[in-house]
Amino acid sequence: MMTKSIPLAILLIVSTQFLTAAGPKAKISQPDFTKGDLIPAGASHDWNLGSTGARGWMFSDKLETSTARQIAITKISPNSPADGPLKVGDVILGVGDKKFSHDPRTEFGKALTVAEERSGLLKILRWRDGKSKTVSLNLIVLGSYSLTAPYHCNKSKRILERGCKQLAEKISTSANRRQNPIIRSLNALALLASGNQTYLGIVKKEAEWASNYKTDSMATWYYGYAITLLAEYTMATGDRSFIPGLKRLALEASEGQSIVGSWGHKFAGEDGRLVGYGMMNAPGLTLTNSLILAQKAGVNDPKVRIAIERSTRLLRFYIGKGAIPYGDHQPWYQTHEDNGKCGMAAVLFHLNNEPEGARFFSRMSLASHGSERDTGHTGNFFNILWSLPGVALSGPHASGAWMREFGSWYFDLARTHEGTFVHQGPPNTRHDKYANWDCTGAYLLAYAHPLKKLYITGKSKPLIPQLDHHQAAETIADGRGWSNKYRNEAYDKIGVKDLLKLLSRWSPIVRERAAMALGRRGVSPNKEFIEMLSSNNLETRYGASQALAHTKTPSPEAVNALRKNLDHEDLWLRIESAEALANIGKSAMSALPKLLTMLAQPASEDDPRGMEQRYLSFAIFGKMLRNSLDGVDKDLLRKAIAATLLNEDGRARSDVGRLYGKLTYEEIKPLLPAIEKAIKTPSPSGVMFASGIRLSGLDILAKHRIKEGMSLCFEVMEIQKWGKAARIPRCLKALASYGGSAKPILPKLKKLEKDLLAHREKRNLERVINTVGQLIKEIETSKDSPKLRSLN
Repeated sequence: MMTKSIPLAILLIVSTQFLTAAGPKAKISQPDFTKGDLIPAGASHDWNLGSTGARGWMFSDKLETSTARQIAITKISPNSPADGPLKVGDVILGVGDKKFSHDPRTEFGKALTVAEERSGLLKILRWRDGKSKTVSLNLIVLGSYSLTAPYHCNKSKRILERGCKQLAEKISTSANRRQNPIIRSLNALALLASGNQTYLGIVKKEAEWASNYKTDSMATWYYGYAITLLAEYTMATGDRSFIPGLKRLALEASEGQSIVGSWGHKFAGEDGRLVGYGMMNAPGLTLTNSLILAQKAGVNDPKVRIAIERSTRLLRFYIGKGAIPYGDHQPWYQTHEDNGKCGMAAVLFHLNNEPEGARFFSRMSLASHGSERDTGHTGNFFNILWSLPGVALSGPHASGAWMREFGSWYFDLARTHEGTFVHQGPPNTRHDKYANWDCTGAYLLAYAHPLKKLYITGKSKPLIPQLDHHQAAETIADGRGWSNKYRNEAYDKIGVKDLLKLLSRWSPIVRERAAMALGRRGVSPNKEFIEMLSSNNLETRYGASQALAHTKTPSPEAVNALRKNLDHEDLWLRIESAEALANIGKSAMSALPKLLTMLAQPASEDDPRGMEQRYLSFAIFGKMLRNSLDGVDKDLLRKAIAATLLNEDGRARSDVGRLYGKLTYEEIKPLLPAIEKAIKTPSPSGVMFASGIRLSGLDILAKHRIKEGMSLCFEVMEIQKWGKAARIPRCLKALASYGGSAKPILPKLKKLEKDLLAHREKRNLERVINTVGQLIKEIETSKDSPKLRSLN
């Protein structure tokens, strides 16, 4: 029994609008409510139990409810089906007369779906006051989901109609004005997507709100949905009265894009660079979609067109390689979806008439279900919102297969007895960031796809092949075998021959899971790998490269086969081959001269962002040369370093800094102008890591007493920007190494001290301020004045 507990009837509901979904620091034990245990303190995440009108708490572990076997009732809505048969404090042990056997969340959700099909009778095994009893709840009969739901599906139609009726009433209240702008936009879009003319007056008022919307906080997140509402309203109704507002928002979004085509938490600064975390694809994808829609609605401005082109150029790189990641990072390999971004990308490429991207990301969306949909940065709201829009692009058989696998029970569990929808969040001890969001519009948009009233609900003609029943089922199967708690077990049970076959799958995630399983098994079927590396099928070559990156005993012949693929015309195969060689290590060092030569090549028309160079930097500087430069051709190395210092990615540049200290002054001297330029000019992307190479440059200039380094220290500090608390001390340390020779910059140091004392974050910078004061005294009294070198 837990020592710190709260009564079952008093569940702490935490508003987490600005919090993460992190649970209590201490791991909680699973309570047994039939033995008097209580809900653990701090474990506040309970669940809506579908149309019963009840909410209940379930034990969760590692984003799973699969080990729970009880549902503790935490709330009953008055006049709901649960009002009477259940009360707060009851415990649900199962459905029908059988106890839960594998996951009460999915078992209860599926029981709801079955109950709503014909009789409306939901039988549950209730525990109360030490006794178990089967009781019945009477739910509204909605019928069954069709095999192609939400298409040709009466249940989906009824859910949409009931939900829109409730939504219209809610939107008409003053409380709607307090809704998050994303939710407010989605709710209005759902009414518009219903095609019901009686809601147009309500939607028009919401469009008027959107046309006047403006914010400086989280604008990149909110503008995309407001623009989408305005554009879809304009095209659906022909009412062009809000075009001025639509154009204003579209131009602000376009002008707020970074110089590489990305957006972050905020719009880019005057220098075209992002701040803070840098590039974030979740708001960027939605903004790009909204700008395409704005164009379709009549906003014809070159700034909008350029913003769309920049963004799509950036995002095309991920086609065929993995899920769209958080920011300007490597393709996401862990799951088929990363917080809804594959669904967003499928819609984007469909809207932009690019079938290759639409097809790949729609399949990725279809393959993502179950535990994959429970994941997401700060919560899984976007993972659910963009699921059906991405899946449905592959046709009714795809949407039907996805609903049978996951969507039907998950959606039914989230729907209240009134017909509205709530955000459930991932299985965690506490609610995620989106707790208390009214998700009715978000869910209803999925059910509105058959009506095809909006572009985001399938108004455009199909652009990509529509999957048949078998193709859809096969893609669904690709998404099985992984969970948040049991990530490896399913693949570890697959035989070697079948794992080798999986290396040729279309899915990069399946290939990676199979490759990792082979690596864990410690087997290296080099003969098969060598054959696969020369296959006519690119996916097969990718898979073999991925597997060799995890193998422990590659043969020399396998290494040679990888080296041959460094000359292949396919960019991703060259990158995968280089990464495999880097992971292999010592026995693959013979490939280093070739890799350094490739790294020294500038960006090309086929690779405008220098992605090959970026990944080669990670492979060579981050792995192969991490510990030693013995035997390395220094001329090739210098050319490669100079080229990488021009790469637009901050992380790729920063890996170069590992090598500075391994080079003598004579060896690094020819690189000093390039190093100085990399200090002066921050990378336009990867801004979260952009300071790394600048600070490494200052360190090496200070080590060799290059006098220009002193002034550069003040340029790099950037005391008003994010990350200053880490940058300033590094700059001060570099300055300290100049000793008495730094006396000419004492006026700058004293001004720095004055500026920091007046800084709005003075309290947090107290230690830094003290360090500045100490450095001033040390330089003033220093008798050591080392001789300085100059770059000129």
